[in-house]
Amino acid sequence: MPEGLIVREKPAYFWPLVAGGAAVFLAAVIVCICIFVNHKKAENGSDVVIDKNSSKKTYELTDKAFSSRVYVGDQFVYHAAQGDIILTVSDTHSTFGLQCPVGTIYTELSEEAELDVDGDAVTDLIVYVSDVSVSEENRGAEVRLLRRTGGNYASSVSHDDIPFATEIASNHKQIVIFEDNRAYPFTLNGSFRGPCVFRYKVDRHDSVESYFTSGEVVTMTANNGIRLWMSNCNTLKFSIIADSKSYDLEIGKAGQVLVEDIKWIKDTDGKYKLVVIELD
Repeated sequence: MPEGLIVREKPAYFWPLVAGGAAVFLAAVIVCICIFVNHKKAENGSDVVIDKNSSKKTYELTDKAFSSRVYVGDQFVYHAAQGDIILTVSDTHSTFGLQCPVGTIYTELSEEAELDVDGDAVTDLIVYVSDVSVSEENRGAEVRLLRRTGGNYASSVSHDDIPFATEIASNHKQIVIFEDNRAYPFTLNGSFRGPCVFRYKVDRHDSVESYFTSGEVVTMTANNGIRLWMSNCNTLKFSIIADSKSYDLEIGKAGQVLVEDIKWIKDTDGKYKLVVIELD
């Protein structure tokens, strides 16, 4: 029997075909590895670009409340009578640190603080910290800053404008907040928990009216008194600060429209009382 009929010989192109297939497979593996490595480098490179391009931001503080997440190195420009004051975020780890000309002022989480940034013993900013990380400084801090405007600030008490207790109508409900031998300026902070049309009048200044929503705050400082108009009392929570003492004030019911005075009165015994008087 001829050997060619019982033995099947491999074609001459078999080994070149195997070698070519192996080369193609190896090339595909190398290409995949290169693509993976380049992708990783691109991701790492993008992080670096973000870090390099994440330049520190500068914000201008106006009469409107500022609310945003800030990071170490960010700056605020506070326009004061003596010129612009630069405030720099110095700490966002556990506490919020704000570097001012008078030094670094720290505010804790969920704390609402009054800041004197120029050292004149007058409150310039109201700061509230709603979020700050206890472990990572690079996460920044979520803060709300409210500038004290000249229209809401009072300088000294006019005792001639303080009424006697006997001049207040007896049918008006009164709540005594503070009692002292003297009268002094006080600050009223209002926090809104829902929508409300709110109007206020500080001392002899013109009244201010606006529509507020949940999360907003309003701050007023008066010498003698503040008159308040509220379209829905239950949406408001007040905090009164006077002579380093504070008092939380809850007034009204849900849906109640109310007009109130918060002011100093002089009692018959010569003492001064800071009272809340329900007018209408």
